[in-house]
Amino acid sequence: MAAPALHVEAVGQGPGVVLAHGFGGSARNWRPQLRALRARYRVAVYDARGHARSEAPGEAAAYREAELVEDLGRAAASTGDARPVVGGLSMGAAVALRYALAHPERVRALVLASPPGGPDSGRGVAAHAVAFADAIEREGLEAAGARFVWGRDSGLDPAGAALVRQGFLEHAPHALAHTLREFLAKLEPVAALAPRLSGLALPVLLIAGGRDAASLPVCQALLKALPDAELHVIEGAGHVVNLAAPAAFDAGLLAFLARVSGA
Repeated sequence: MAAPALHVEAVGQGPGVVLAHGFGGSARNWRPQLRALRARYRVAVYDARGHARSEAPGEAAAYREAELVEDLGRAAASTGDARPVVGGLSMGAAVALRYALAHPERVRALVLASPPGGPDSGRGVAAHAVAFADAIEREGLEAAGARFVWGRDSGLDPAGAALVRQGFLEHAPHALAHTLREFLAKLEPVAALAPRLSGLALPVLLIAGGRDAASLPVCQALLKALPDAELHVIEGAGHVVNLAAPAAFDAGLLAFLARVSGA
């Protein structure tokens, strides 16, 4: 099948950095980081297939791991750097990690923010992926999003919930349901990836919010499994850590990028 059109934005000059957003988000979620990085780096962000301004194929198979990994590579090409730093948040972190495992020669370093657990973790979007997809198809985006994303137990304040809802409702419902079933519901736990992770000789920055009960255990497992990883916990922040605490996130990211890129 032909690769769908992707909305990609690339700004700045310098060593390349590509960032992938989380499920239900878009390239807009990286605006604070674009402002922080563009003076020193060539930064590419993009809307994942089926999200926001990117094309949304109708086939379920279009949303499997290999296809999402390929899209990240297409976005990375817009940096003009043969070995950019590759990163992501939540679902984007899962895609970034799998891109590095598939193409380590194309990656200078990894940034994994709020990486998700697998469907058996009991926490996070992957743990409820199939039920979430069923709800989207049965009840529509508004009702499903209120239950699984911005509802009473989300931890979001009213302004944050309204912002999340606004972004979520711009996506194609079928694409979100396919992404949930074909990618997030099939994520392997860190233990299953451990033999491959032990051979990934890349510097890795793990970032998690101190209030992110779903991602902190994943970060700890990755810290043990990866040969060259460091963990930066931002106290008081939740899952969308780059927006919850942009100053602290950007400071940690800039320090890591300076170390790995020589910028």
